[in-house]
Amino acid sequence: MAGAAALRRAARRAFRTLSNSSAPSRTIVLPERLLSSQASPEHRPRPSVSGSELGQYPPERIRNFSIIAHVDHGKSTLADRLLELTGTIQKGHGQPQYLDKLQVERERGITVKAQTATMFYKHAVETSESHVADTPSYLLNLIDTPGHVDFSYEVSRSLAACQGALLVVDAAQGVQAQTIANFYLAFESNLSIIPVINKIDQPTADPDNVKAQLKRLFDIDPSEALLTSAKTGQGLSQVLPAVIERIPCPPGSCDSPVRMLLLDSYYDEYKGVICHVAIVDGAMRKGDKISSAATGRTYEVFDVGIMHPELTPTGVLYTGQVGYVITGMRSTKEARIGDTLHQAKSVVEALPGFKPVRHMVFSGVYPADGSDFEALSHAIEKLTCNDASVSVSKETSTALGMGFRCGFLGLLHMDVFHQRLEQEYGAQVISTIPTVPYIFEYGDDSKVQIENPAALSLNTGKRITACWEPTVIATIIIPSEHRALLKYRLPLREIIVDFYNELKSITSGYATFDYEDSEYQKSDLVKMDILLNGQPVDAMATIIHNQKAQKVGRELVDKLKKFIERQMFEITIQAAIGSKVIARETLSAMRKNVLAKCYGGDITRKKKLLEKQKEGKKRMKRVGSVDIPQEAFHELLKVSSSK
Repeated sequence: MAGAAALRRAARRAFRTLSNSSAPSRTIVLPERLLSSQASPEHRPRPSVSGSELGQYPPERIRNFSIIAHVDHGKSTLADRLLELTGTIQKGHGQPQYLDKLQVERERGITVKAQTATMFYKHAVETSESHVADTPSYLLNLIDTPGHVDFSYEVSRSLAACQGALLVVDAAQGVQAQTIANFYLAFESNLSIIPVINKIDQPTADPDNVKAQLKRLFDIDPSEALLTSAKTGQGLSQVLPAVIERIPCPPGSCDSPVRMLLLDSYYDEYKGVICHVAIVDGAMRKGDKISSAATGRTYEVFDVGIMHPELTPTGVLYTGQVGYVITGMRSTKEARIGDTLHQAKSVVEALPGFKPVRHMVFSGVYPADGSDFEALSHAIEKLTCNDASVSVSKETSTALGMGFRCGFLGLLHMDVFHQRLEQEYGAQVISTIPTVPYIFEYGDDSKVQIENPAALSLNTGKRITACWEPTVIATIIIPSEHRALLKYRLPLREIIVDFYNELKSITSGYATFDYEDSEYQKSDLVKMDILLNGQPVDAMATIIHNQKAQKVGRELVDKLKKFIERQMFEITIQAAIGSKVIARETLSAMRKNVLAKCYGGDITRKKKLLEKQKEGKKRMKRVGSVDIPQEAFHELLKVSSSK
């Protein structure tokens, strides 16, 4: 037994040694025949890749591309098929939507975090001199970008690492709102766009109509469109050859000091922050020292490699290649999307396009049970390790106790954050009415940006002279007989909660909606408070258009009256703008029958009991606290967003 135990201990030590990322790894040289596109993906093993092999791929034999599409048009399924076609994953192994790592991504059909995957593919080309077909191997980097306008900056940085994109359109649904938004993001990035009409196996597929839409909306030649079915595999054999032939190779100087674009990052409990990067110039090797152009901090490269499809150490990345780097960063807040990482102690020009995070939607997040504050704090801390774009600060509400004020990139970002809190960490939360950053100007020409309505004080002695609010350009596509495309400028606040669901409802689910940030516009805004027994509830304060205030205030107090439980004292519910009450409801007190045991007798005794009860209710009203149920906050969200 002792010998067996010693053997097990030795085996564990050996395993730890092989698992240590700092220890030199053994690599299996990839035979060229395994890269053949004719080999069966189901039986093709997934080999390791060495740095010497990556050196065999100059920029001329590299293609970096993305797949962009509207929700549910087959982007993730197409990515799966391409990974299988190149033998990067085995068919039937692993989960569907392989590149969608988060549960919320798979459930909602959206991409939240950028992912990369390196594929090897042999493609026959005809040489111009001898007209003899040659079959060199190509290195293809698929960069899976986020798929919603909330992440438009992240999308733009991912697309900056690409030279082309597959624009996937459903053969039955045709061009949708996000199709248009994604096309122009790719177009403005000067990418070569390959249209892919997917799901041609559907009974309602009409690829000719989709080709006409692509021509009319984007001036895309119908003959350039590829007809595919990612589900059945029909037409997929033409996709990767088109990528190689139509998309240019990445530019960049192999002889310059290393310069790379940071695409995205995530936190690993054991390895720390793992950054997805695209090498623009030079080469990065394990042991190099690199610096951040945004923060000025310097790091050592502990590990570097490609995603094939998981972390595959190679020890080096060359010009034009896409992969990962581990540098010992302790937080994803150090890894700023769009940042330029470069060789330490060298002067290089930062890559264009970097912007600091801009939060456009704010909301309070509180534990449903006040005693769960520490658990919620831990959950938010863990979640923000993988989402540095969320701003978090502690705040205290008179109604809800201790909680957090969170800033988000947009509506979907906020929704996904709440969903991940519940799904991944089991946190039950109450969210306050979402708001947007307003700008208020006072009589002395000073300006202040307000992200939390409760923070807008009207008793500063200053008079508010002007207000501004952020707007968006909204695109709505209604598939009528002639397919209507509508564009509106809307206040951002008007769409931050239930606008999309309302749009789907009134169009029987057929309309699609997308938006892009626009400028601030001057508006007539007021702060509306909700008061219970004369005391303002800070978590329910909201900033609203003046002309809608009375109507919304009336509906808010009506809703609260239905959801607040009756107490032993009277509750006055008011909506007020400053000192002016614009709506009021009264929740009558529960009455205890103090005369139940008075059978007959002197009437003065009964009057004394009733007067005593009346005085007690006055005292309870003065010192009593009103519990506001979670459902009341959910209903307030609907009211405040639907008017």
